[in-house]
Amino acid sequence: MIYFLSFTIFILGLSVGSFLNVLIDRLPKGEPITGRSHCDYCKKKLTGIDLIPIVSFFILKGKSRCCHKKLSFQYPLVEIITGISYLLIFNFQFKIDNQFSIFSFQFLSLISLWGVVSCLIVIFFSDLKYRLISDYILWSFFGFSLIYKINELFLKQSFTFDEILKQIENDIISTSLIGLPIFLLYYFSKEKAMGLGDVYLAAIIGYFLGWKKGFLALYLAFLTGGIISLFLILLGRKKIKSKIAFGPFLIWGMMLAWYWEEKIFQWLSRFYGV
Repeated sequence: MIYFLSFTIFILGLSVGSFLNVLIDRLPKGEPITGRSHCDYCKKKLTGIDLIPIVSFFILKGKSRCCHKKLSFQYPLVEIITGISYLLIFNFQFKIDNQFSIFSFQFLSLISLWGVVSCLIVIFFSDLKYRLISDYILWSFFGFSLIYKINELFLKQSFTFDEILKQIENDIISTSLIGLPIFLLYYFSKEKAMGLGDVYLAAIIGYFLGWKKGFLALYLAFLTGGIISLFLILLGRKKIKSKIAFGPFLIWGMMLAWYWEEKIFQWLSRFYGV
């Protein structure tokens, strides 16, 4: 049963990943996300055989069936990442037991986390590819985060009105503290260092993670962003004044802080001798 359920969740993730590819390519261009999928080159509508997650890409040997142009490896990559992410979230966050039900708060947390990760995948690839973050995806990210955090309160089964007010206060502080450094970079650089989408993304990450993990996510984002930017400059791929999408680094920092906060803090404490 466990293997069948894991396989089903992975296939679900692959299917969702196929739709995420549509969002990645259409939202930054202002195109509608409804309607039949079409070839990126000749715009011919695709058939069912062209749309099977992962399988179609390899059956067609990475080329469009209608015009034989080379397809981006983004498509199977996003599908695989989504499938694996859905499976990992289920395995890490939830246990399969007799109390697990699709009508439980636990299941609602699962759905909301899948929604969060789906939004992060779209933001990562769309910012990397087009240097644009869709407002629709940012609002969706915040909406799924809100559902998750509210649901977590109900999972405690015992909370007071004072605890709710304290949680709201902490959320406002975390959102402001994590969003502020990116906003200052955006404001004083006149949008040359950061975009407004990065500001909103950082603020929502602060809301989702809390201020402690949020600052860790910012630290890791700037650290990895600086290292990779330096390598690109040394390799001649970028110039010092070149713009590099920061959204993917924010998401990378968020994922590391989300799952490995304690281990990273322990490593940093040893590294800095604190």
